[in-house]
Amino acid sequence: MQSMILKLAPKAALRQLATDEHPHVTNIELFFDLVYVFTIIQLSHFLLAHSSWLGALEALTLFAAVWWSWNYTAWATNWLDPDHARGRMLMVVLMACALLMAIAMPLAFSSRAGLFAGAYVVMALTRAGYMALVFRGERMGQNYAQLGAWSGISGLFWMAGVWLPELRLGCWMLAVVIDYAAPYVGFWLPGKGATPMESWPLRGLHLLERNQQVFIIALGESILLLGGLLVGNALHADTLAAATVGFFLIVTLWWIYFVHLTEAGEHRFLQEADHTKLARASLAYAHGIMVGGAIVTAVAIELIVDHPLEPVHLPVVTAAAAGPSIFLFGSAMFRRTIAKKMPFAYLIAVVALVLWSWLAFSFHWLGLWLGTGVLGILLSLARFGGEGNRA
Repeated sequence: MQSMILKLAPKAALRQLATDEHPHVTNIELFFDLVYVFTIIQLSHFLLAHSSWLGALEALTLFAAVWWSWNYTAWATNWLDPDHARGRMLMVVLMACALLMAIAMPLAFSSRAGLFAGAYVVMALTRAGYMALVFRGERMGQNYAQLGAWSGISGLFWMAGVWLPELRLGCWMLAVVIDYAAPYVGFWLPGKGATPMESWPLRGLHLLERNQQVFIIALGESILLLGGLLVGNALHADTLAAATVGFFLIVTLWWIYFVHLTEAGEHRFLQEADHTKLARASLAYAHGIMVGGAIVTAVAIELIVDHPLEPVHLPVVTAAAAGPSIFLFGSAMFRRTIAKKMPFAYLIAVVALVLWSWLAFSFHWLGLWLGTGVLGILLSLARFGGEGNRA
């Protein structure tokens, strides 16, 4: 048994880095991310097909699982060498689980609930179990064993949701709460205590780069939706005008993220000694919110471009206000963590987005007008909101 463990999870599978060296993103990490191109498209299509408050809550639950599975894998590769043969093996297994989750997503709350939840739980336990093995005899091994125990606890609720269809959403939401709360209580277990933050020796710049890449994937999904819509429709002037608005909305999200945020983030990680605590708030949580906002914005763009000269209805208005607002809330959270000050311009922009969308709904404005106003607010923020905000 011992020889099998040594062969399956050798210490050589861990990254060998100098004290001041940061891990490089490997090709297999980028290959792994390809699944999430498909996954994010599935999420946006799910939201488009379930345009109700219940559908939004279900989509949020699915996104929470998708984001956490990606996030924990990105953290694992901070220590594991994905270019090692055993590291590649683990990444391929995790990639297969993520693909099964994406395939199950359209019917996750009906006939494919078991596939979605099962793939998520297997992915979580496999990743934590392997990392506990490869770190055996070290503090990080205990850390991952405790993380795995919490994944097992949440897994009970994921599977309970499969077995109890009438309680599925409630069980899965509780599972999400357990998964997301676990790091904040240090994966505490009776008799073991919590895992101190300083016992997770993270290299934050690698994780920041990984989060930047997944945000690009989220924006790429918007491009795919917009391009697919234009391919399938006649290119009348109104459609082209709405598509232009949608295109620049995507560009503006990119601008706010990469011009306002990333330079400050890189600077703080270079200066900060405790990368783990900083990464938990600014990457694991804030970036998840930003990616979620980008997905909802993509849905809003599709709805507006598909019906540019029709009076807006509630799903369009809700997506147009919620998508950019969620993104800006995550951005504000990131800035608050990185720069230690609240970017009030972002919060003012959220208020303006909500007010504009409410006016559009109240006065039955056209979709093109709604989109143009949202773009105007974000362009103003992109142009002026970064002043005085740099770390």
